[in-house]
Amino acid sequence: MPTAAISPQMATGLRRAGAILLISCYELGHQPLSLASPLAVLRRADFAPVVVDTSVGALEDDAIRAARLVAISVPMHTALRLGARIAERVRAVNAAAHICFYGLYASLNGDYLLRERADSVIGGEYEEALLGLARALDVGDAGDTLDVPGVRTRAHDAAPVLAKLPFARPARDTLAEPRHYAHLVRGGEVVPAGYTEATRGCLHTCRHCPITPVYGGRFFVVPRAVVLDDIRQQVQAGVRHITFGDPDFFNGPGHSLAIARALHAEFPDVTFDATIKVEHILERREHFRELAVLGCAFIVSAVESLSEEVLRHLKKDHTRADVAEALAVLRAAGIPMRPTFVAFTPWTSAEDYVDVLAFAAEQGIIDNIDPIQYAIRLLVPPGSALLDEPDAREWLGPLDESAFTYRWTHPDARMDRLHGEVAKLVEAMASGGCDNREIYDEIRALAERVLGLRVAARAGTVAAGQPVPHLSEPWFC
Repeated sequence: MPTAAISPQMATGLRRAGAILLISCYELGHQPLSLASPLAVLRRADFAPVVVDTSVGALEDDAIRAARLVAISVPMHTALRLGARIAERVRAVNAAAHICFYGLYASLNGDYLLRERADSVIGGEYEEALLGLARALDVGDAGDTLDVPGVRTRAHDAAPVLAKLPFARPARDTLAEPRHYAHLVRGGEVVPAGYTEATRGCLHTCRHCPITPVYGGRFFVVPRAVVLDDIRQQVQAGVRHITFGDPDFFNGPGHSLAIARALHAEFPDVTFDATIKVEHILERREHFRELAVLGCAFIVSAVESLSEEVLRHLKKDHTRADVAEALAVLRAAGIPMRPTFVAFTPWTSAEDYVDVLAFAAEQGIIDNIDPIQYAIRLLVPPGSALLDEPDAREWLGPLDESAFTYRWTHPDARMDRLHGEVAKLVEAMASGGCDNREIYDEIRALAERVLGLRVAARAGTVAAGQPVPHLSEPWFC
């Protein structure tokens, strides 16, 4: 159980260097914007945080002991699992420190975190809320007296802040250098990759997405000057490729295209990738030839499934035919799609699974799909929009609070067995240096053996193209 929040006596001096400790555990292999952005905002208010990314560096006990506020970034499920362990260590080393979790998964798992790990949680647009928390602790507010907009505590409920913030240029000077993070692999060329965001939140409300219960269909643009200045400092540090981490780069297409054009005008040799929904690829198909000219190396698209039933449950608003058409649009523009999938859901049939494998072969996109995508299992965190489904009781199991997800069992026992075996296979073969095609062939054979179905690519197979650009960090959850 958490100890009492920081005492007023210990809250003084939060502006001292190291009195605030910002921690990231995992951000898909990129330099964590979730540290760089709040660091800039806190510095602007004369605080002097220390930042530690435990994915590339060590968290020393001395840094924990010196901290009075420890804020742990949890933008995704993996980060939260790792962050929970960090919180246990912080509590053991410095029992008086105020522990705050911030990010999407902090908001979704607030009940459990406040009961077992945290003194406060922050979701939504977190920078100003985190600054408000630091200011309150600095003047001695704590426990029952701590009442800051956007900051939820055991004594005070608070909704996430959903409003455009006064953004500052992210402060990256004390983070690990880009060479320690993901690289773009393009044929024989390997270059450091950076990361930024042109928008926050999302216009869409896909039911399985953790953004939906927090943002509810809202999104906010980051000022163009801030985005370009952030890119500029990363390029100066050696980055030659930028990932735009927006949930959907075409939520605000005019804004995003203007940034892509400015990026190319200033740095014509720097490439980029972005995430764009299937429906936006089809609706805005006229823009993709220009994106290719501007340096777009690939597009990530959350295909998730080809099954009409699964897509309906997830509220994806596209069809199997739409996916094929979107691939054709991007192929004509010279931009590869790197699709993501939720390969295992309560509604995914054995036939659906082998259909994805057949589709990959038919469309010539085996090299486009990171093998881990064939093993992704639906996560249902607290607050998920899937909980509101009329038939949720038919498939939903109990909430496993410490695992930060509801449990569910597939009605076809073969599918749960297949998931376990595919996950082990992918981990073993990827760590052994096997390529996508080798892993695909083994998954295909495994699926046929476990499910008793043949994966048969239909006539009209699209030939595979040139080597597909990709990032050296393939995980997407």
